[in-house]
Amino acid sequence: MLVDGVPLPAEGAPGSLSDDQILEHFLDWTIEAGFELYPHQEEAVLEIMAGRHVILNTPTGSGKSLVALAMHFRALCRGERAYYTSPIKALVSEKFFDLCRVFGAERVGMLTGDAALNNDAQVVCCTAEVLANIALRDGSQAKVDYAVLDEFHFFADRDRGIAWQIPLLTLPQTTFMLMSATLGDTARFEHELETRTEHEVALVKSSERPVPLEFSYSQSPIHETIEEIVEGGRAPAYVVNFTQREAAELAQALTSMKLIDREQRGRINDALHGFRFDTIYGKDIQRFIKAGVGLHHAGLLPKYRLLIEKLAQDGLLQVICGTDTLGVGVNIPIRTVLFTKLCKYDGESTKILAVRDFKQISGRAGRKGFDERGWVIAQAPEHVIENLKLEAKARSASKPGKKPKKFVRKKPPERGYVHWDEDTFKRLVEGEPETLQAAFRVDHGMMLNILQRPQAQLWDPERTDGGYRDLLRLIADSGERAVVITGLKRESAQLFRALRGAGIVELRPREGGKRGRCVFVAEELQRHFSLLQALGLYLVEALELLDPDSEGYPLHVMSLAEAILENPRVLLMRQESKLRGDRVAELKAEGMEYDARMEELEKVSYLKPDVEFIYDTFNNFAAKHPWVGTENIRPKSIARDMYEQWATFNDYVKTYSLARSEGLLLRHLHQTYKTLDQTVPDAYKTEALVDAIAWLRATIERVDSSLVQEWERMLSGAHEVDERLAEKLERMRPEELDISLDKKEFYARIRAELHQLVHALARQDWEEALASFRARPDAEGNEWDEARLESVMAGYYSEYEKLVFSPRARQTDRTQITEQARHLWGVRYTFVDPEDDGFWYIEGEVDLREDPSPEGPVVRVLRIGT
Repeated sequence: MLVDGVPLPAEGAPGSLSDDQILEHFLDWTIEAGFELYPHQEEAVLEIMAGRHVILNTPTGSGKSLVALAMHFRALCRGERAYYTSPIKALVSEKFFDLCRVFGAERVGMLTGDAALNNDAQVVCCTAEVLANIALRDGSQAKVDYAVLDEFHFFADRDRGIAWQIPLLTLPQTTFMLMSATLGDTARFEHELETRTEHEVALVKSSERPVPLEFSYSQSPIHETIEEIVEGGRAPAYVVNFTQREAAELAQALTSMKLIDREQRGRINDALHGFRFDTIYGKDIQRFIKAGVGLHHAGLLPKYRLLIEKLAQDGLLQVICGTDTLGVGVNIPIRTVLFTKLCKYDGESTKILAVRDFKQISGRAGRKGFDERGWVIAQAPEHVIENLKLEAKARSASKPGKKPKKFVRKKPPERGYVHWDEDTFKRLVEGEPETLQAAFRVDHGMMLNILQRPQAQLWDPERTDGGYRDLLRLIADSGERAVVITGLKRESAQLFRALRGAGIVELRPREGGKRGRCVFVAEELQRHFSLLQALGLYLVEALELLDPDSEGYPLHVMSLAEAILENPRVLLMRQESKLRGDRVAELKAEGMEYDARMEELEKVSYLKPDVEFIYDTFNNFAAKHPWVGTENIRPKSIARDMYEQWATFNDYVKTYSLARSEGLLLRHLHQTYKTLDQTVPDAYKTEALVDAIAWLRATIERVDSSLVQEWERMLSGAHEVDERLAEKLERMRPEELDISLDKKEFYARIRAELHQLVHALARQDWEEALASFRARPDAEGNEWDEARLESVMAGYYSEYEKLVFSPRARQTDRTQITEQARHLWGVRYTFVDPEDDGFWYIEGEVDLREDPSPEGPVVRVLRIGT
């Protein structure tokens, strides 16, 4: 019978059908759905129905998702459980909604590490790290019958590849499908999978693309190349840059070209109706879009990247300037890929692109169902193109029969450049992807997961498995050289002692007087406690040395949290540049000579509050914990700096000229927020610190609600679903999403939103104020707008010169919160005025009766007055 579009068996209980019957059902459905399987799809589906592992190495756009669907379908028919993994949450979310439409929402769940939705379903979509954590925590006991590891070439990623490696090492009960367009030599995976699971492995490989690619090498200036692409009907085009700055500069340059006509511009304006470009760089993004140009890279706010993707899907953009993030399965339909360079800085040096990277990006060209072919173009080096122009000009200026006039040739860049030419391009086109290599490592997160296994037993001679023994076995199976394995085992022992010393794990005697001891993770840690960073344990230990009653306690904790995060280099460089500029102005005003000024400037660095305390405590920590090795602490102040200044996001961007790095700033704030929320144990969260965390959350959500809401709730309005599916998803929403369950954090969130509103009113920024509270009518049913806010506050400003927004204005006693009914609270905030009269206040309510987890601000303003 058909259920939500897919034929699930009506005869008998799950598991009653033979493999042949399951195959017949699936093929019947593909015919009814109008799918005509390619030979490699047929081969892969047959192997899946025969119960074999499948390594699917076929080009982008060749229907790997349909093959994965067959594996999920087999799991459903057999009453078993299947997982689908992807490297990024956006793709997990996209696949979740796709599978809900196909199998029915009740059969599909989603896990991203931050949010869970119907996670007991038979088919679960998750990030690769989530499946890796399940595999570490439950091992051979995990209910993972099938696993589809998409974008499997991430196995070779220096930082994240271990998430693709762990399931293969720890889930012998699982049937795997490894999918990618660029796997290279797979002999190792075929051998190891068969050895570990005692199941046969089928390699299904094809180079046949549904949409063939045409490759060409351009020696024209890039604006001429783009003009030819658009005029030749080969748009939309993705122009690949390898730095965010180059992508932005090219987008700016392209706005002077006529890429769209009046009708297209009108469609774009209609599509942008209601969208808020309310950050500093938003105005530039808006201008690019209205010229038919998109910008797409990790430095942008998520809401702008999602907008670019949606406009591209609607066919409204001619050119998208971006970085190589396109190779991670970003859903942008394009016809042409244009490489501005064939070399890239990889974090250590500039090198020619790897064949795998080139093929991942170029494979995005050509849209199945839209294009008969796709185009991949590589630009010659800029100085080579310029020299060809100069050479042609010299020849045309010379008399017939005479030698061309001499000219000064342009030299290649001295930095960030490795020479490439047309032969380099051909080698990349014709080459085979490099063999995937992984680097195994051990960290606290891995150890915590393994030590929480139900069978975790230490040094029990009666068992052959157990938490610590499983870790040693995992290291031995990693495939690393013997000397590396010895080092990893030594490091693991150090890590375990560190966890014990910090009180995160403890040993207890086994029940009944049996020999050996059991490992337990401390019960007082919060439910979502996590050592997100390598030095998370340092943060936990350093907290013991702080005075929670001191006025600066929240600031000190924020400093510790930021110190264990990676340095956002661009932000710190901008911060240092601003501080140096300010210092130069001071020294000039003092009349200091130039040489003395330059010497003084050498002492200026980016902000590092509590630096001596952090270095001293870290040195002591590292001395006790040899596993720290090359890990280092990184004192800095970005989130703390914003909090101390009580700066808005836009104020901070403007102060440090961070317009092109808004996304990087937001990402750092989000990482700081998650570290404070998840790595700081609840026992150390004073009321003042909870308020600081709530301020940080409100700041992030005010800038781009998609980031926090993705974490706290995956039912985002950005996903267009049909009404029936939306109803099912709503019923699946877990009760844990009631934001009022944690009263301390909920009240802090209310105070943080009111503080943001008052801050905006104090600056008479009516647009910011209006966006700081819930957009609903007031007590009399009148809508709030900027003019009305200004009119209401005119009464206040006629009495007082200013609205005070000092630390006193943020004290908790300024806000009264009264529970009036279940899921309904009244709130009142009393202004601090210069005369300390305390007559003016904001009266509002928080109503969660219809939705216990609303998007955006929760406070509804009823009135502002005396």
